Amino acid sequence: MDAKRNARPRVVIIGGGFGGVQLAKKLRNAPVEVLLLDKHNYHTFQPLLYQVATGAIEGDSIGFPIRRIFSRQKNFTFHLAEVQNINTESDTITANIGEISYDYLVIATGANTNFFGNKELERNTMPMKNIAEALNIRSLLLQNLEKALVTADKAERDALLTFVIVGGGPTGVELAGAISELRRFILCRDYPGLCDADMKVFLVEGKSELLAAMSPQASAKAKKFLTDMDITIYNSVHVESYNGTILKIDDGTTINTRNVFWAAGVRGEVPDGMPDAAVMKGRRILTDEINRVRGFTNVFAIGDVSAVITEANPLGFPGVAQVALQQGRHLAKNLTSLIHGKPTKPFEYKDLGTMATLGRNMAVADLHKLRFQGFFAWLLWMFVHLISLAGFSNKAIVFFNWAVNYFTRNSDNRLIIHYFRTDTMMTDPVAR
Repeated sequence: MDAKRNARPRVVIIGGGFGGVQLAKKLRNAPVEVLLLDKHNYHTFQPLLYQVATGAIEGDSIGFPIRRIFSRQKNFTFHLAEVQNINTESDTITANIGEISYDYLVIATGANTNFFGNKELERNTMPMKNIAEALNIRSLLLQNLEKALVTADKAERDALLTFVIVGGGPTGVELAGAISELRRFILCRDYPGLCDADMKVFLVEGKSELLAAMSPQASAKAKKFLTDMDITIYNSVHVESYNGTILKIDDGTTINTRNVFWAAGVRGEVPDGMPDAAVMKGRRILTDEINRVRGFTNVFAIGDVSAVITEANPLGFPGVAQVALQQGRHLAKNLTSLIHGKPTKPFEYKDLGTMATLGRNMAVADLHKLRFQGFFAWLLWMFVHLISLAGFSNKAIVFFNWAVNYFTRNSDNRLIIHYFRTDTMMTDPVAR
């Protein structure tokens, strides 16, 4: 069942992430009807998922209702829907709520975890791309601490207290640092029976350095911070297998663990119906310089799911929030130009810098030629992430949680909301 139409062109946006929300906002005064579709009714601030996973902040505090974001935008409509197929020949979308027509379609579905075709890793490791998955990690982490407290089997206790993070990008290093701080500040306080136990944290990265996209100074400093936090780091290696108990690395190392968190790669979330010729390696949709999908005149893609491949930019833009935000803003201008028959302008990415936090008073920041490490970078990281959160209430809640955590070195969010069953990891709808 199609939604009610009016005389203005309809722009349908699939995905309520950074790019989709920004595009819809910037079309506020455009002569269009905006329809946003997403399988969740909230926008997620993904950079803070690792803090939800380790109990530093509440899950609700990084989500914000999409309808509330646009409550005063008259040309905007939101539908909770799962897109099943894009029918480009008829300019329609098939969704679980019915058939929806469009004049312009924008795919802003983002990216999901990439297990590189390894079904065993997909089945037995824990991804972290949305709030539900972050809460699953929190539940598993806390459940395994509880089990370690009562088991009489030392080998089992050691496995329950061994944490392996795969992937040395921002997500991986931030999660590793947060788990190490939990070990340092929380373990003996909450679980005095584990004070003498050996809780281990490993970080496995395929590249020769951590944070490979950042400067050599930031990469080296991040490695020093994590090493000083007693995190064992493996560089230039890859995980071969993990059966739920034994993790094997291609250098011959084996680790007995019940906790493997996967942050090693992403792949675009491409809806069914896009031709194979328009999709490149990593499931990213090929677009031209105005983010228009190659081979189409009225279908666009922005954010992590898109790949603007040119001679000057053969690998596309990095999968970071700033790319999606800037593409959303720019595409809004180009869509308005197309509607009015005016020339469009190619998208140009302005790199505003990259940051990552490793723990209390420790972060690295690359802002063009300015590079910071340590306490000042940590303050800058906190400020940028706080102001980027949607909604005043979320900002206030996260700031309050951070203040309490900083001064007490403790948190009130270590709750097992639902018991996570590892035997249903592939089928549990909450887990995936």
